Amino acid sequence: MHEDVERILLTAQELDTKVSEMAARISTDYQGKEILLITLLKGGVMFAVDLMRKLTVPVEIDFMDVSSYGADAKTSGVVRIEKDLDSPIAGKHVLLVEDIVDSGLTLKYVSTLLRDRNPASLRICTILNKPMRRKTQIDADYIGFDIPDEFVVGYGLDYAQKHRNLPYVGVLKREIYAQGK
Repeated sequence: MHEDVERILLTAQELDTKVSEMAARISTDYQGKEILLITLLKGGVMFAVDLMRKLTVPVEIDFMDVSSYGADAKTSGVVRIEKDLDSPIAGKHVLLVEDIVDSGLTLKYVSTLLRDRNPASLRICTILNKPMRRKTQIDADYIGFDIPDEFVVGYGLDYAQKHRNLPYVGVLKREIYAQGK
């Protein structure tokens, strides 16, 4: 376990098992269709890659980079698009892949933006969900785990761009983000 992590919340094996379950359900739901996975950078990449490898339906992938946190531990509430999609999504079956749904503000903004681009369908998929932190109504169609209101890192999630590479989801020690390390 990394020295900045207080405890492991979800092991690599638990994550792998859940991603397999989610991929099977998504593959069934999208049988006969092609999916465009839109992954929110940078946190969603690990989950999206694992999910994509387990899907049994045709898949394209594109990326958006949005920010509402910066180097802070809490969302600013202001969403900025750092990188938009490379191709139009009109008429496509879009699966928006996110690492964590926390306040819901970023996901609400992005999903509204994407719906305005007229996809054939738009569903939301997240590996982690913190329903007690919600500041706006947003519902994911596919949820891996509901987790407690703790600051988590690993499996793509970071604090100040660190800890994304951890193969598990761990609770960050409070003194790390309280001091702004």
